Amino acid sequence: MRLLITGASGLLGSELSKMALQEGYDVYSAYFKHKKTHGKPVKLDIRKLRSVERTFKEIKPDVTIHAAALTEVDRCEREKEFAWDVNAHGTMNIVKQTKESRILLVYVSTDYVFSGERGLYAETDEPNPVNYYGETKLVGEQEVKNSQSEWCIVRPSVIYGALPIAKKHNFALWVINELRKRKDIDIVTDQWVSPTLNTNLAEMILEIIESHLTGIYHLAGASRINRFRFAHMLANTFNLDRNSIKPSTLEKMNWLARRPKDCSLNVSKATRTLTHKPMKIEKALKKLKAELIRLGDRSRAVKHG
Repeated sequence: MRLLITGASGLLGSELSKMALQEGYDVYSAYFKHKKTHGKPVKLDIRKLRSVERTFKEIKPDVTIHAAALTEVDRCEREKEFAWDVNAHGTMNIVKQTKESRILLVYVSTDYVFSGERGLYAETDEPNPVNYYGETKLVGEQEVKNSQSEWCIVRPSVIYGALPIAKKHNFALWVINELRKRKDIDIVTDQWVSPTLNTNLAEMILEIIESHLTGIYHLAGASRINRFRFAHMLANTFNLDRNSIKPSTLEKMNWLARRPKDCSLNVSKATRTLTHKPMKIEKALKKLKAELIRLGDRSRAVKHG
């Protein structure tokens, strides 16, 4: 089966391409700037319809996972035209081609499509984003739903994992590295999320493809937790100084874009349906530590716990 993955150089896409190869898929890893080693690399600019048309014509994929996105929340607020081009218009181009090819499209969305007023959102709850990043991702969801073809929308929350992508750290690695440098870090106590380990998410998405599931699935971690507590659990896992984690609030952080206060996700549907279940935070952090050791972080992981 030919599998096209957009955003294959990202935190999720890199794991998807690696796992899919191990499962025997013929993997085409689409990238924009950073070429990946897993699968057959494909240069793709999703903002340009001709680039998308050419890629689909050459590859003729059986399934497409659309994971490419501009996820920097403040940058989306600051560069709205660029955010629209990537997250909304780029998704429109992908949807057009999957519709014409009559193939399954898996669209990776976000918990930020919700307002964050109450949390533990289910798949049936009405989205209402509070920032431009969430707005552009919701437009993508609407395009997918209106495509009149087979689709599956998956929503994770705060994806983290063992590898920094393109010299950028995800939240978990940023916390670990800052604490190793003995730096104080300000972490909000009033934002609740469902942290999602990238390898767990990749496993669930591949199972959705294998089972040909459609509809909306919340594929997040199985624990609702605030970011301050999440940082503390990371410190405990890696035997780092929790006293360097300083409590703050969303208001004090002075970010450009508004953040939802509680965008945690209800994952009961995925838990009932999938063999690869959403992981509790304790199990996921143990897995993260083991992955860091395997990836050459053995000296630091052992030294620090």
